[in-house]
Amino acid sequence: MKRNLSLLLVLIMLLAVGGNIAVAQTDKEVTVTVWCWDPAFNLFAMEEAAKIYAKIAPNVKINIVETPWNDVQTKLTTAVMAGQKDTLPDILLMQDNACTKNVKSYPGTFVDLTDSGIDFGKFADYKIALTSVDGRNYGIPFDNGTAINALRVDILEEAGYSVEDFTDIPWSRYIEIGKDVLAKTGKPLLSGVADSPDLLMALLQSAGVWMFDKDGEVFIADNDVLKEAIEVYIELVKSGVLVQVNDWEQYISSMHRDTVAGTINGCWIIGSITVHEDHKGLWRITNMPRLEKSQGVTNYSSVGGSSWMVLSSSKHPEVATDFLANTFAGSVELYETILPPSGALATYLPAGDSGVYNEPQEFFGGQAIYADITDFASRVPKVGYGVYNYEAREAIAVAVSQMLAGASMDAALREAEDTVLFLMGP
Repeated sequence: MKRNLSLLLVLIMLLAVGGNIAVAQTDKEVTVTVWCWDPAFNLFAMEEAAKIYAKIAPNVKINIVETPWNDVQTKLTTAVMAGQKDTLPDILLMQDNACTKNVKSYPGTFVDLTDSGIDFGKFADYKIALTSVDGRNYGIPFDNGTAINALRVDILEEAGYSVEDFTDIPWSRYIEIGKDVLAKTGKPLLSGVADSPDLLMALLQSAGVWMFDKDGEVFIADNDVLKEAIEVYIELVKSGVLVQVNDWEQYISSMHRDTVAGTINGCWIIGSITVHEDHKGLWRITNMPRLEKSQGVTNYSSVGGSSWMVLSSSKHPEVATDFLANTFAGSVELYETILPPSGALATYLPAGDSGVYNEPQEFFGGQAIYADITDFASRVPKVGYGVYNYEAREAIAVAVSQMLAGASMDAALREAEDTVLFLMGP
């Protein structure tokens, strides 16, 4: 009896200090399997996390399996529907815009991390909102999709402007300057893939509004913020300030071939910008323009991103959670290590105070861009993507194409909302 009581007291003490409970109680080798994609980005980050955790728990092996995102989603769906959750890994990387749908569609599949001892207050608010369902935390935020306005200073100087002219401005001023830059240099300010709603979604989130309301109901036809965002997007296209291209390859090429003066996208676009060595010193970043008619508007938003989730079918959920708690949710060293080679920016706010994050970047003319982006991340408004986020995005993209072809906004948005309602079912 005394022995059992002593063990209980040890457990309580370990819980109180956030110790490695599962690791401390076994001398056996434990393997934690992780699914993720992109060797130079996500797999590299996970490999470095494994090295850090090996110093804490040398008996734990992190088995990383490269798995493309589409395969992650397909295998997850198949395993749950077939009742074969034991085929799933201990941890998987989840695209943020699919988190809510998967948690709600497959209840009990993911570990609720709310009471794990992880301090979610150390992450950017908007990322926590994307990985929370019904007030519970299901994901450890990872990469930073914070929007940046990246600009070529040489092209701007040719037209008589600087990056400061683009900082903390509204979209009306951005378009005004863009028209002047186009007239003087022949170059649009930015490009975008035709029929892609990414930029439009960034405008929407910058005002803290989405295509669904707080109750998860479709909010498209009567969404005044969405209407303003579409008005801005159409003006960008029709004025020539934004040039539409056919695909992603052409989009990247437009920046490398000096045919545009900049881009607005998630900060992960930096990896595509910096591969062009001849452009070293020519780029700078600032925040994105803001809407003007709506309340709660900001100059900050997000495009893309992903988070780590623990599967409830894991044989070692406590170990998997502890691993994430000591690395992606608790190690500035990890984020310092992975930043230079991969550009993997954190939404873990303590990393923003790191010396590595504050180092001047030669490619960007000595600007400490990573510290700036971390600050931007802390200001991004929270939105809820909802269960039918992909369906709503596609419906909006179709509606905008219709409007560019001459359809009325009210009719196109009403049709888009009806489409989403139909897909959601009764």
